[in-house]
Amino acid sequence: MRIVMLTTLIILGFAASATEAANKNRHERFVKNYEGTQTCLKCHEEEAETFFHTQHYQWRGATPDLVNSGGQELGKLSMVNDFCTNPTGPQWIGKVKNADGKTLAKGCSSCHSGLGKPPAQEISREQLENMDCLICHASGYRRDLYATEDGGWEWKPILWKNQEGLNSVARRIQIPDRTMCLRCHSASGGGPNFKRGDIEYTLKDPPRSFDVHMASDGKDMTCVDCHEGEAHRVRGRGVDMAATDSPDAPLSCEGECHTATPHEITALDMHTDRVNCTACHIPTFARDEPTDMFRDWSNIYFSEEKGKYVYTAEFEQNVVPAYAWFNGKSRVQVPGVPVDRIESGAVAIVLPEGSKDDPAAKIHAFKVHRGKLPVLDDKQWLVPIATEEFYAHGDIDKAVREAAESFYGMDEIEYSWNDTIRYMGIFHEVVPREDALGCLDCHRPGGRMDWQALGYDGDPLEDKLRASR
Repeated sequence: MRIVMLTTLIILGFAASATEAANKNRHERFVKNYEGTQTCLKCHEEEAETFFHTQHYQWRGATPDLVNSGGQELGKLSMVNDFCTNPTGPQWIGKVKNADGKTLAKGCSSCHSGLGKPPAQEISREQLENMDCLICHASGYRRDLYATEDGGWEWKPILWKNQEGLNSVARRIQIPDRTMCLRCHSASGGGPNFKRGDIEYTLKDPPRSFDVHMASDGKDMTCVDCHEGEAHRVRGRGVDMAATDSPDAPLSCEGECHTATPHEITALDMHTDRVNCTACHIPTFARDEPTDMFRDWSNIYFSEEKGKYVYTAEFEQNVVPAYAWFNGKSRVQVPGVPVDRIESGAVAIVLPEGSKDDPAAKIHAFKVHRGKLPVLDDKQWLVPIATEEFYAHGDIDKAVREAAESFYGMDEIEYSWNDTIRYMGIFHEVVPREDALGCLDCHRPGGRMDWQALGYDGDPLEDKLRASR
């Protein structure tokens, strides 16, 4: 009997291993000779057509969650941000080198899911074949920038001259894992964790103490476990993304994995109506890699270490979030529209909507990024910067004027440098319950919460205690 059971277990073990191997290499018998995206289109043209309309390809989309977009489609391609400012024009693709021949930049398209051509709004065979399926779906895939015969540039697999090696990579098709997502989303803004603050490379395989959801000894979740939508459309937009890819399927902890009262402690469950999970369960962000908290494009210098001209920046690590109300809607600085300013005079790149008196709003955790960008003196429009070429020549005035011409079609401008502010939602790096905030982290003199900024006269707990006496 024991021999039979042992034999059965061995057979089942081999079967499980074979199934796992088949899942990881399920294109083994389909990809005989990978010849670019056209190889994928032979079976997956419908999937490519749906992907064409998504934010990952278009870098813009519908804006139902913006209160001031006027219904227009907006996104990375059509807006000005306070990091690398805008990816269009000369920013899109190309190699910028310094005097020593070192490549300084390759263009913002390095993180686009295409092979070099900017996304068009009309679908075509050329656009479908421009998609790089392997960048999201092939384990171990890497690409680089190569010159084309017509003097342009394109992204190609680094194994493009090694057909056997390229075929091997192209057969490793799978649902995107954490590594695939992080290679773009963690590197955005110019370097590791520069931009988001809560999407660090550590999330590839974090300890449970770093992120209880993604840790292999925790929930072992991947990005697509939460963000996967239908037809290649992602779920969730946070606060500072203009477009919403899946407006009919908003992402929320409550109702997805957790109930509205998950704590089994009444005092804590009383908070869930007005306090988002992130406020207590992400005590700090940028815990391994520092994040960019201030970027001043008006104050430039030459970095001997990097061999290029750079902006002035301030980085912080283990950052305590800011806290503000958010009801799911945002207000953004729309290009070609006079800037909105907060009370300090800073241009509001992104602000969350909501207040204490808004029943749909909850207190959320935020990274507040500040910067300094050019604004047209007459029209008061925010202006991008041709940052890629600036790294080589260091002439910031030239970089501003080049960007104004490519973005707005203006060749004669007068501008001034203005402070900017952007609120960015913090949603990752969730710690185990034992490391979450306690009552006194917020409800004590000098605690985390700025109660007056949140619309209260003082600590609401003290008001309740006084009322109960």
